[in-house]
Amino acid sequence: MTRVGIIGAGAWGRNHVRTFAALEEANLVALADSRPDVLATHRRTLPGVAGYADGYELLAQADVEAVVIATPAPTHHALARAALESGRHVLVEKPLALSSADAEDLARLADEKGLVLMVGHLLLYHAAVEYLKRLIDRGELGDLLYGYCQRLNLGVVRPDENALWSLAPHDFSVLAWLMGEEIADVSARGADYLQPGIEDVVFADLRWRNGRIAHVHVSWLDPHKIRRITLVGSRKMVVFDDMEAQEKIRVYDKGAERVPDAVGWGEHLAVRSGDILIPKVPPVEPLRNEARHFLACVREGTRPRSDGWNGVAVVRMLEAAQASLAAGGRPVPPGGAGEDGP
Repeated sequence: MTRVGIIGAGAWGRNHVRTFAALEEANLVALADSRPDVLATHRRTLPGVAGYADGYELLAQADVEAVVIATPAPTHHALARAALESGRHVLVEKPLALSSADAEDLARLADEKGLVLMVGHLLLYHAAVEYLKRLIDRGELGDLLYGYCQRLNLGVVRPDENALWSLAPHDFSVLAWLMGEEIADVSARGADYLQPGIEDVVFADLRWRNGRIAHVHVSWLDPHKIRRITLVGSRKMVVFDDMEAQEKIRVYDKGAERVPDAVGWGEHLAVRSGDILIPKVPPVEPLRNEARHFLACVREGTRPRSDGWNGVAVVRMLEAAQASLAAGGRPVPPGGAGEDGP
């Protein structure tokens, strides 16, 4: 059993507490949170777990091999660096950092020390997204052409980060994993209707060097709650709708094909519409999959699916999108944004 400490035990962190406390592979021994009421709540249900008012105090005193960092994004770099410097393996919530320079610093440090650094890109551990990856790798969609993602809701409105940095890491991480190859540039436009200088809605367009494109629409000012990813291939198309309770994936045997030696006008393309496949997706909680993957990497010394360099790639995409927002939608290559986040 890996001895685990969790820094940030409220908000999303309480889900990490619940998950690691229930895993046979983990021994949850310490929690840190600046709010006494949060610690008191957890200690009523987990009386054997030590509580600390500060993450650095946990790192200095607790006997832990690995830490989970679920604190606000501006604290990620300093806390993760301190944890790595102390010899602990680290799972840090998204985004890894608020600048690619800080993200690269963490990825390099983890490599130098031979430690596991994993980013909480949760959707990469969703059974439906894993199914999408298998479809693509087996070539069942044909050549992957383009995709689009929608992550919309009314609330939660954040005062310290915009909708891009709050919501888009989910879709950026999935697109980077599924599309592969190198991203050429990102362009984005948005608007700040509720809070000056903090975009509530963002439309981002991504272009890959191999010709693939994707569109990402994120907003916390929308009448619908939508969590949907659509991918279009040369042979088939697929939709992942995370708001569906059972039928989360639909594979459409649809496409358009060129007809050789066509003579008449409009006959050079044939539209094909076949069956719809609704596969059974295992109802496993993605956070549990993520936690178990982290623990397995710690035990076996392997590299996580969402390792530090994956986190760097996503932060570079976010930086490019942020720089494009500031430039009125001008395409910006990842790594050439010249911005330090929101």
